This record gives sequence, structure tokens and C-alpha cells, in this order.
Amino acid sequence: MSDIEKINDLMTRAEVFYLATVNEDKPKVRPLGFHLLFEDKIYFGVGTHKDVYKQLEANPNAEIAAWDGEHFLRYYGVADLTKNEAVVEKAFELMPEIAEAYKANGWEMGVFYLNDATAEIRNMFAVEESYEFKY
Repeated sequence: MSDIEKINDLMTRAEVFYLATVNEDKPKVRPLGFHLLFEDKIYFGVGTHKDVYKQLEANPNAEIAAWDGEHFLRYYGVADLTKNEAVVEKAFELMPEIAEAYKANGWEMGVFYLNDATAEIRNMFAVEESYEFKY
């Protein structure tokens, strides 16, 4: 199993994870559930009409935190917001009810992955595994 697959699997076990962004000069955290391993990158999706997307545009530094019942994940780096229609199509295929809502409202799904990223898998006391991802 590759390093990025290990991170993806932990996030899948956690089901819900938390995305931290910067809102002007303050942190902003929200729960997310969607992630997609595609071409060796973990993509996340949020509406381009939402504050979270605007925060990532203004300051792309972001962090993901998750707990799978045994391990914590800290996954942080710089959000790459480059449009990727193949990822959006796959996301909508996996979540047809979300696709319906986006299409009905004229919304756009923005996808991103973390570049220049570090992922740490931790127990309660120490880092057990650490990985670097530079694309």
C-alpha cells in the first residue's frame, strides 16, 4: 500500500474529518466527509459559492484532522485549486444527490488537493508515521 493510500484509508475509516482554513486572520474549521483518491492525490470537494472555497483562494494553507478510533491524522499543506473536471465528474457519480442539488442550483463544485503537504499518523503520544507529498 502506498503512503497516500494509507492516508486515504485512515480518512475512510474516520468517516468525518475536519478541514481548517484561514479566515482573514482567524482559523476556521468545518467537518467534511468527501474525499477521493484520484491519480495518487486525495481530492476534496466544496462549493465554489461557499466561504470555505473563498478562504482557500485567499490563503491556500489548510489542514485536515481526523481520528479513526485508533490514530489521529494531521494532513497539512497548500491547497491546489486547479480545476479538474474528471474529479468533479467522479465525485458526482459517487454522490448523485449532491450532483442533483448542484445542478438544480447552478452551483459549481470546486476540488482541491494538498500540495507541499505533510501527513502525520499519530497515537496519543507521538508521531508513528510521517509522509511528505510534493506534486
